[in-house]
Amino acid sequence: MKISRFKTNAKCGGCVARIAPYLNRILKADEWTFDLDSPDKILTVNSDKPDGLIVDAVREAGYRAEKLE
Repeated sequence: MKISRFKTNAKCGGCVARIAPYLNRILKADEWTFDLDSPDKILTVNSDKPDGLIVDAVREAGYRAEKLE
């Protein structure tokens, strides 16, 4: 498994709740977390799924995600 981090524009728990169904289609619920206390609202994913698939899932939910190096 690899750990990937993404900068997002999610601002609150409501945003995470709207994104969750899209992430849960491709990931298990325990494979992703949000750090809303971070200024970059970091989404951390622990999975071998392609990063583009995760970015697309967040985008489908109406939000932005940008891979952090």
